[in-house]
Amino acid sequence: MAFLEVNIYSEVLKMQMSVNVLLPQRTRGCIGIYEGEVPATYPTLYLLHGMTDDHSTWMRRTTIETTAEQYGFAVVMPTTYLGWYTDMQFGFKYRTFIGEELPKIMRSLFPAMSKKREDTYVAGNSMGGYGALKMALTYPETFSTALCLSAAFDPHWLPNLKNMRYCTDIFGDFTKLDGSENDLFYLAERVKKSGGPVPTVWIWCGTEDFLIEYNRKMRDHLTALEYDVTYNETPGGHGWVCWEPQIRPMFWFIDERIAQREAQEAGEEK
Repeated sequence: MAFLEVNIYSEVLKMQMSVNVLLPQRTRGCIGIYEGEVPATYPTLYLLHGMTDDHSTWMRRTTIETTAEQYGFAVVMPTTYLGWYTDMQFGFKYRTFIGEELPKIMRSLFPAMSKKREDTYVAGNSMGGYGALKMALTYPETFSTALCLSAAFDPHWLPNLKNMRYCTDIFGDFTKLDGSENDLFYLAERVKKSGGPVPTVWIWCGTEDFLIEYNRKMRDHLTALEYDVTYNETPGGHGWVCWEPQIRPMFWFIDERIAQREAQEAGEEK
């Protein structure tokens, strides 16, 4: 696996941005490293961070490198600081950067990254879980699947936190949040009614997590809309000791869906 620290210029944000990237690499004789063949093109997971973290966090706190290597995935880990993956009311257009510009830049710099929707995934924890579902619902033609860990699906609770004066800079007037581009429940309804592609959703949350009820609410909402949604909750709170063990289950889910798709495509060819 190759680990790259990439600095790119964003035309959308008008500034330099840091992105960590993992790329599959075939190795010979490297002890303890998976030696599977690397295909001509490979699927890509865009992995988003939570509040207080940045593009380095997933590499520092999880086994994402060894797991992605085993499954032959490229992983793109960007930062949007505390921008909540939004086109901020007063600030930067992070949603457009992540959902539109970043995939184009990554695919131009690394042509082996598949351009197919079915090979492009987005995941995240907490704020990044909100961002993952937001990307998949805003750009369902780009991202086939959203994988969310302890996701902050409903930002209404944010103003209750201390030192959160910047909330209105991000979302604007909270009384106008419902039915806006930042309302994931509304976006889920809009995508379902559009007649276009609909993302698959995988959700995990700890039963002691302060966001558990929001996760259950999103599960019920997506289920009522007849989304393909897989929901898991196990004992745990809101922290890396709980999120890190979910890395492999995320990839198990992805791998199973890839196998199902390939089997279906093989059957159709006969």
